[in-house]
Amino acid sequence: MPRSRLAWAYLLGVVLIWALGAWVGERTVYTLLLAYTPPLLWLLPAPLVLAWCLWRRRRLGPVLLGALLAAGGAGLFHWNFQRGGELRVLTYNVRSGTQTTPARLAGAIGAANADLVLLQEADFARPEFHAQLVSLLPGYSVTRAAEVTTLSRLPLQEVQRYDLPLNRREVLLTRVSWQGEPLNVVNAHLGTVMLSSLLSGDLKRVRHTRNARTAQVGVLLDIAARAQGPLLLGGDLNTPPRGRVYRQLRAAYGPDAHDRAGRGPGWTFPGLKLRIDHQMSRELRAVRTRVLPDAGSDHLPLLVEYR
Repeated sequence: MPRSRLAWAYLLGVVLIWALGAWVGERTVYTLLLAYTPPLLWLLPAPLVLAWCLWRRRRLGPVLLGALLAAGGAGLFHWNFQRGGELRVLTYNVRSGTQTTPARLAGAIGAANADLVLLQEADFARPEFHAQLVSLLPGYSVTRAAEVTTLSRLPLQEVQRYDLPLNRREVLLTRVSWQGEPLNVVNAHLGTVMLSSLLSGDLKRVRHTRNARTAQVGVLLDIAARAQGPLLLGGDLNTPPRGRVYRQLRAAYGPDAHDRAGRGPGWTFPGLKLRIDHQMSRELRAVRTRVLPDAGSDHLPLLVEYR
């Protein structure tokens, strides 16, 4: 059976896209696009290339290998052993409550039975939303910073707020007591790189939003460098699990909970089939990670159990 240049081109294309997106990433506008593109797009050419190879009786090995690599890069084969944990942490971008009600959101939080709840875009559109939500969640202490809110059933020790550059958001650092020791909990919502501006050729805006995120990540790295003891970062980081920013955060805060204890692709932003909401921890071990059903947002809740 003769070789197929098309099949080899597909295989090499998948490898090149993965390598540039993962290791170059945000350094250039175009590799940034590769890093932030939904990875399922890598699989789309596979059926066409496979059909071509079958029709022309070409070797199928390269296209099958390329498809397997693309599926693996999309997280379709991701699987970890899971067990119950002693600390439950929920992360959820609630989109200002515009797609839900206080009762529905409180019901989802209550069903998760989380010890810590990290909400983003919690600057609710309706003024009464926050008070109604809190009233439906007895037993939680509530701390807020700009549009992030942390709810805790653990004893509260200290709260600090940090400005995020070039937007109106803040990072919320909450120090709680867990098993008699302090635990630093960072609730963050990073800005979005406006890749849509590429369609209009506005590279200046893409670079501006990329540079803004670089400055915001610098704030998180500084917090991690000064934190003592167990440390947990959670939130809508608007960062897929590849690229330079993701590696920096993982190096500073510890392993990604989904990488260590999740199953499947773990899409928290189902509209684009992306995983951009994360939890990372230092001196804690994630033992079970789950993406929960929709509770009224364009994101899905992420629940992690730790030991």
